[in-house]
Amino acid sequence: MIRIGFIIVAGGSGLRMGAGIPKQFLPLGGRPVLLRTMEAIAATVPDAETVVVLPAAHIGTLHELCERFGCTVRYRATAGGASRFESVEAGLKALPDDCSLIAVHDGVRPLVTADMLRRGLDCARTNRTAIPVIPVTDTIREVAADGSSHTIDRSKLRAVQTPQIFDGELLRRAYRDAAAMNDKSRFTDDASVVEHFGTVISLYEGSRENLKLTTPADMTIAEAILSLREESHGAHEPQKPQESHGAQTSHRAAADAASHPADSASATPGHATTANPENCSKP
Repeated sequence: MIRIGFIIVAGGSGLRMGAGIPKQFLPLGGRPVLLRTMEAIAATVPDAETVVVLPAAHIGTLHELCERFGCTVRYRATAGGASRFESVEAGLKALPDDCSLIAVHDGVRPLVTADMLRRGLDCARTNRTAIPVIPVTDTIREVAADGSSHTIDRSKLRAVQTPQIFDGELLRRAYRDAAAMNDKSRFTDDASVVEHFGTVISLYEGSRENLKLTTPADMTIAEAILSLREESHGAHEPQKPQESHGAQTSHRAAADAASHPADSASATPGHATTANPENCSKP
C-alpha cells in the first residue's frame, strides 16, 4: 500500500489580516482555520502521516486548540524556519522515510475538497508530480523597468494552489540538492524546487473555493462558502464538535490560546516543461 505524507505549512503571522492572532488560528465557522485544514485532509486520507510545520512558539497553541476543540487528527508538530523552503525542509525531516507520496499544503487553505485531494493523489501516483492550478480570469499586464507595460495572454497563465504532491524520493532529493544552493529565493513553491532539476511538472484541476486565507475579505468569502456547503449537505464535512467541553466556540477562545502559547513540544524556472497527461484533469 502506498504510504502518503502530508506537510501542512502554517507559519503565517496574520499581519495582512490585521488580527491580533496568527491567521491559522482565526475562527472559521466556529473552529480554528488550521484545525479545519487538518480535518479536511484526514477525512479524505485518514491513514496519511501528517506533519504540521509552524513557529516553535505556536506548537503548544496547536496542541491546546486540538484538545479544546476535540480535534482527533493524528499529527506531528515541528518548528519551521525563516522561509517557506526551510519550513518544508523541516517537514520532510519529520516525515517517515517510507512515504511514497508527499503532499505539501498551506495551513490556511481549509476549504480543500475531497474530490480535489483525490484528483491530485491520482495524478501524482501516475506522474510523480501533481500541481493544482486554476485559469487566470483577470487581465494581466507585465511592467518593465522603465514603467512601460503590455498585456500578457492570460489563456497561457494558471494560478497555482496547494496541495502540491510529489513522489517522496523525488521531492526529498530536490530539496537536498537545492539546500546546497546559495540563492533559494527563486523557489516560490515546491514545484519550482523540483522542476529546477529538470523534472516535468504535471498539473491537475484546482478549485476557486480552495482559497488561501490572507485578508479579512478572504475570511468573509470563506465563511460564505462554508455556510453554503452546510446548507447543501446538512453539515460541513468533516463535522466536529464546536468545543470539547460543550461551550460555544468564539473568537476569544482561539485568541486566548494564541496569545498565551504553551512551550514547544514534540523563481528562476528550470528547463523542464509542464505536462497535462490524460489521467490528470486538464486545467
